[in-house]
Amino acid sequence: MADKATGVGTATKRARKAVAADPGEGTVTTTARQNTSIDTVTVPLGAESVDPATLPVRPGEEPWTSEEVHELHTELIRDLERLQNEIGAAEAAISGLMRDSNDGAGDDQVDAGTKNISRESELALANNARDSLAQTEHALARLEGVGFGVCESCGQAIGKARMQAFPRATLCVQCKAKQERR
Repeated sequence: MADKATGVGTATKRARKAVAADPGEGTVTTTARQNTSIDTVTVPLGAESVDPATLPVRPGEEPWTSEEVHELHTELIRDLERLQNEIGAAEAAISGLMRDSNDGAGDDQVDAGTKNISRESELALANNARDSLAQTEHALARLEGVGFGVCESCGQAIGKARMQAFPRATLCVQCKAKQERR
């Protein structure tokens, strides 16, 4: 369901796994069977498929370079992997806490309260990591597709400096300020 909300499909996930498995390649060749014939399609992936000249910048900013785009893409991929590991660890911890909560025979109120707080803390950490993962996947999809660096509210350039500082940004500074005032 999160995939539908973020617009990231299975093909994109497979493509990212291929990039993570072989970071030196810019394309993945897939074979698709249609009727009785086999077609081979080369799909551009990752930072190599992004033309830096197409990424928007604010007035007075230098245009994007291939190295900057590659660095940003690599950072997002690392964040994606880190968040997936965090979610896995949090889910394992939650599973352990849920299993332990059934062993409450003989626990006093303080022990039961401590277990509840630990469980809720792990749930909150897992949910935060899931939210960050969705934002990271959305940023990668925008970088590899269209819309990266464009404010989702007003359509103006977000700004190169802001995107380098927070690559998951979807709003320009002005629209983000308006959103936070609400």
